[in-house]
Amino acid sequence: MADPDAKASQASGGAGSNRVKAPKPPNPVWRMMGLPNFRFKLPSRNWSIFLTITGSWSAAVYYDRRQKKRIQRKWAKVVEYIAQETLDPKQMPRKLTMYIAAPPGDSIVQAREHFQEYVQPILVAAALDWDAVEGRREGDVRAGLAERIRRLRKRKGEDSTEPLEEDTQDVLAAARQRAEIREWDGLGGDIVIGRHTWKEYVRGLHEGWLGPLDSPVPTTAPVADTTKAPVENLGQASANDASPTAVEEPENPKEEEPKPKKKIQPPPFNTTADYNDSILSPHCPSIIGPSAVIPLPHLLGFLNFPIRMYRFLNRRQNADEIGRQTAAAVLGVYRPYDSPGESRFESGQSTSNVGDQDADGSSKWEQQRLLQSAEPEWHKSVRERKADDERERVWLDDMVLDSRIAERMQKFELDSGAEERANTIASEKEEAWWKSVWPKTEKKKSPWEGLSED
Repeated sequence: MADPDAKASQASGGAGSNRVKAPKPPNPVWRMMGLPNFRFKLPSRNWSIFLTITGSWSAAVYYDRRQKKRIQRKWAKVVEYIAQETLDPKQMPRKLTMYIAAPPGDSIVQAREHFQEYVQPILVAAALDWDAVEGRREGDVRAGLAERIRRLRKRKGEDSTEPLEEDTQDVLAAARQRAEIREWDGLGGDIVIGRHTWKEYVRGLHEGWLGPLDSPVPTTAPVADTTKAPVENLGQASANDASPTAVEEPENPKEEEPKPKKKIQPPPFNTTADYNDSILSPHCPSIIGPSAVIPLPHLLGFLNFPIRMYRFLNRRQNADEIGRQTAAAVLGVYRPYDSPGESRFESGQSTSNVGDQDADGSSKWEQQRLLQSAEPEWHKSVRERKADDERERVWLDDMVLDSRIAERMQKFELDSGAEERANTIASEKEEAWWKSVWPKTEKKKSPWEGLSED
């Protein structure tokens, strides 16, 4: 016989399963805040931490990128009037030369992206043309600049045992001369990106104007491989023959294709110790093309992640400094570099690209102090010199200057008028943005306005 208490409990359980549960009361925090009774929960502790971190990071990135764009638009506004100037159809426009080298310990892609992100927008706003000299390894920029100067000296009639080979630039110059198109008669200017590229640039100037036109190291011709000569002659004889064997293709046609030769970097034509005994070229101009040095912050290593993260969130500072240097190069205002023991030129612009002076404060040219603080950040694999390495290391060696070259070098720098115009543009843009966010409403006239106190 079934227990009556068990039956009663089963009946109550069945009835309770069909019963609808009463809704939970809303969170009292909404009533305390004066808000309607929302039916959702506050995020948990873990979700609150996650949303706070991601939201703060996103806000910091958004603010930095927005400020960077505003700064770049400011400097683009300063130089954009140059794009509206009319050009003579029979004259080539002004062209700047960019010197870009792969940062120490990394590829050249990083330097290219740095140029495209910070320098190129200013040049495009001014509709200015530019040429690039790139280096994928240490010494390429030095060799390329020195070779350009040596070719210029040969064109102007300096004696050399090596003949001047014609290249594409000579062909273009001859075509323009036939079309009666004149070259730009003013100074062009150079933009150098990074401390390592700047050291190669200065070394290339000294090698080109102080070094000889002929290489002191004799170049040996490549030894021909005589093992392949009979095969090539046999192939030529078979091709001229009408027999059926003449049309037979080699078993491995890919092996017959010549491989492209890798470019060999020429050794330097002189050393820094030869500067005092060298004779300056008579065709060296009294003013060497002005230059602007662009900082290239590049830090590698996992332990440097906090510094890299800070720089990632403060790219607006790079945009301001690089925009100022690029705008100065576009406007074409320059002055001589400071000599040792002198600081003749003072301006209100940022001096973050100038390193600290020596302890005595009077022993270095301004060219030697530019971006000097970037060298300790280079990767250790680049800053180490091997015992058996006897070749010149431009990045590791101290920068040596000859007074005959250093005194002729010029530096792009903004004048006070351009600085004031840039500050005015920045303030106008900021005021226009505030007006767009909070437009001014018309002030209503008070009914008590205009009545006397009596």
